[in-house]
Amino acid sequence: MGTENAADVIIVGGGIAGLAAAYALTKKGKSVVLLERGTSCGSKNMTGGRIYTPALRELLGTAVLREAPLERRVVKEQLSIVHGNSSTTLDYMDESAEKENFESCTILRSVFDKWLAGKAEEMGAMIITGTQADHLIEKDGRITGVYAAGEELLADVVIAADGIHSFIAHQAGLKQDIQCSGVGIGVKEVITLSEDIINNRFSLQKGEGAAHLFLGVTPGINGGGFLYTNTDSISLGMVVNPRELSMQEKTIHELFREFKASRSISPLIAQGKTAEYSAHLVHEMGFTGVPRTICRNGLLIVGDAAGFVINMGTTIRGMDLAVWSGIAAAEAIVAAPSPAEISKQYTKRIHERILPLMKRYKRYPQLLAIPRVFTEYPDAANQIMHAVFAIDGHRVPPKLTKKMWHILQHSVGIKHLISDSWEAIRLL
Repeated sequence: MGTENAADVIIVGGGIAGLAAAYALTKKGKSVVLLERGTSCGSKNMTGGRIYTPALRELLGTAVLREAPLERRVVKEQLSIVHGNSSTTLDYMDESAEKENFESCTILRSVFDKWLAGKAEEMGAMIITGTQADHLIEKDGRITGVYAAGEELLADVVIAADGIHSFIAHQAGLKQDIQCSGVGIGVKEVITLSEDIINNRFSLQKGEGAAHLFLGVTPGINGGGFLYTNTDSISLGMVVNPRELSMQEKTIHELFREFKASRSISPLIAQGKTAEYSAHLVHEMGFTGVPRTICRNGLLIVGDAAGFVINMGTTIRGMDLAVWSGIAAAEAIVAAPSPAEISKQYTKRIHERILPLMKRYKRYPQLLAIPRVFTEYPDAANQIMHAVFAIDGHRVPPKLTKKMWHILQHSVGIKHLISDSWEAIRLL
């Protein structure tokens, strides 16, 4: 680092990707300045609810992770298929989930990010809040720093960790304008409930958590709902496709109110009080949404800014990929023999660790784009369950297989069933 530099590395954005990079870099002896435009790290974060923990364990180690303000380890997975006033719920309980090496947990980012920022500061990072990077500084084709609050801050490397909108990545020519087809609009509400009520209501023991996804609650629109149990609150939300939403008469806030009032949700949040309500954009394109180039000479993009998100329908991963990309950026900076080699080192690590995983699931967004997934199939599923349990006391009913075939014929159509099944096999 030259004596005129503010630090070895400037990080723009105090979300989980930027903080992971800051922590990993300072642990290796690098000087770091992190700029966060919010009043504190996590104050502007609206992500809801669950993180897969192997990445955190790699970043922090088991001992430090044990101190982290995580909410509950997820032991219960639920998926509800809803149509009108009927619903079918699949319930999976993993009681063997280890208390120490749990795979995932629920999280409140406003709490966790603030804690992780404190850990990074303990390691030596300088975190400046309430400050926005206004412009990149470029010299002879290399990014050399940023302008912020009227000052010129120089560094060997700039890391763009400024989220889905990423002004930095856009200005550097690494990212195009956001398209409606590539994002979802999400709303989330944090609803306070006592720990005992949550445990009783969701059949959980102390420290155990549930993750509940809902299909069919956005009638005619690509999207779904989610619910995650925190220690003494619930994160409840909905994500929908903005283009399809624009063709409906209802707003997302109206859809969300109906979702909250439904039989599937209202008993679960009864007596709760709204502590937070937010809306934000969510990456939906997966592998195809990652920019062709994730770095320039002197600049790396990480986390949401790089589109590192996987949506498999039943599993959504973004936070753990953000952490891994922050670790990869730090490793690249430390390992590179010269600043000119950093981009090559970072690209190598992303291609080894994150992109193969994203590529494996790259076709899932196409599967979720089949419109009948959110309309006809939830209807058929609930009609079939009704046929399984209904009793007609006046006559001998037809065979169950005949009933199911009849339901599929009339709800979905055989032509659509065959074509959708073939498409699912091809994509999966």
